[in-house]
Amino acid sequence: MRLHDFFDYHVREHPDSDFAVMGDRTFTYSEASKQVNRLANAFASAGIKKGDRVAFLSKNSIEYAFMFYAGARSGVVPVPLNYRLAPHEWAYIINDSQAKMLLASPEYVEAIDGVRNELETVVQYVSVGAADSPGWTNFDAWVDAQLDSAFGEYIEASDDIIQMYTSGTTGLPKGVVLTHDSLTANIVQCIPEITMPPGHRMLVVAPLYHIAASFTTFIGVTQGGCLIIHEDFNPVEVVRAMDEDKINWTILVPAMVQACLVAVPDVAQREYADLEVMAYGGSPIAEETLAKGLEVFKCDFLQAYGQTELSPVATLMTAADHRKALDGNPGLLLSAGRAVLGSELRIVDEDDNPVPTGTMGEICLRGPQVMKGYWNLPEATAEAMRNGWLHTGDAGTLDDEGYLYVQDRVKDMIVSGGENVYPRVVEEVLFKHPAIADAAVIGVPDQLWGEAVKAVVQLRVGASATEGELIEHCRGQIAGFELPKSVDFIDTLPRNGSGKVLKRELREPYWEGQARRVAGS
Repeated sequence: MRLHDFFDYHVREHPDSDFAVMGDRTFTYSEASKQVNRLANAFASAGIKKGDRVAFLSKNSIEYAFMFYAGARSGVVPVPLNYRLAPHEWAYIINDSQAKMLLASPEYVEAIDGVRNELETVVQYVSVGAADSPGWTNFDAWVDAQLDSAFGEYIEASDDIIQMYTSGTTGLPKGVVLTHDSLTANIVQCIPEITMPPGHRMLVVAPLYHIAASFTTFIGVTQGGCLIIHEDFNPVEVVRAMDEDKINWTILVPAMVQACLVAVPDVAQREYADLEVMAYGGSPIAEETLAKGLEVFKCDFLQAYGQTELSPVATLMTAADHRKALDGNPGLLLSAGRAVLGSELRIVDEDDNPVPTGTMGEICLRGPQVMKGYWNLPEATAEAMRNGWLHTGDAGTLDDEGYLYVQDRVKDMIVSGGENVYPRVVEEVLFKHPAIADAAVIGVPDQLWGEAVKAVVQLRVGASATEGELIEHCRGQIAGFELPKSVDFIDTLPRNGSGKVLKRELREPYWEGQARRVAGS
């Protein structure tokens, strides 16, 4: 199956149903189909062909959804950019993906112009919004000039559908290539637990550059749902929408759930009459947060665990699992649930041998949702997918019933508030400070964000620096969520015989006594 087959089905069967709503803008499935066709034809008019990459830089918008489906119909491969990254980080991804076109909302035009001379493959810049800028094509005028007839290129289920960037301990982002096959397989795998009738209203507030939010969009459209899109997360607006806008479904990270519960004064006084399911991912949810959420929102909760390389869902902790956890089995809340339909989980040791039930090792998965591979990185792809299993880089255990418990991270990646932070990126910025002789960045427990970024630094002999000075040194060079929240000073960083920093040793004092040593993936 291809991603747009589901969309086209609902265009045919429910043309007048709402496809997406954002503010005072509403598109039916029929209207959305015409816009998708115009955008697909616009790509062709600009010489963008099947297989070409197109970068997209924006906060959430209806145009984001149009881009995904225009890409699906035309074979053009979207490369969503995290708008919270620094401009030079965008430049690296754009160059690595060999994107021939860049679409960006007006607030990012100036920043892109600042690194335009670094962009090696982009031949056209399109401004998605009302503002006109020199050197930029106006999106609305460009798209409106195209025919709304169906695009003629035939797309195979094995064709690439999206390229999203992630990373591990190398610090350099890797392009994860997903196909129609892998993405639609994962949708079908999840539908037994994420089922909704046509017309159901799904709130999209998590950022669409992230696989969790884009996958939520796809699974909603697959079933003929209506996307209620917010530009970004505002807890007051989210609570209002869940009560007043007939929202049936949403996905949040636990930090967002917590913010809704503690930062909105009237959260407990509202009704949420239509809210059925609140899904979450990116980190486990605290028992007290879940209990309060169930009491206030009066809906089911569902957890998804996975990663971009898995399109992205590996396991689901169902609504029934949550109820079971609160009904005398609170330890189950530490679980990430069980493998989705048609997937196999196993835990392996450092030699890739399966370990007994209850023994910690690396979490591996085999199933139809596994990525095609890393863009132009055959060795990294082979390493991640060795022996036919996707190696997640996370460590965990399986119990006798098949529930997965994610315990620690094989990789050094930090997950803070659902955002991936790559320590080497932060470390390289720290090393630019003249007072620093050595530095390591680790994740430490944080009640709100799951993990917080901590820098551990060794100063040069005779040099001095304060915590605040080092944090300010990083500001502006990396994204806000990548900034260290705290800095520890140490005489000498611990290293092994080959010179590698022993980050587990650095983390241990902070994670001692924690039941789960990872915020999510």
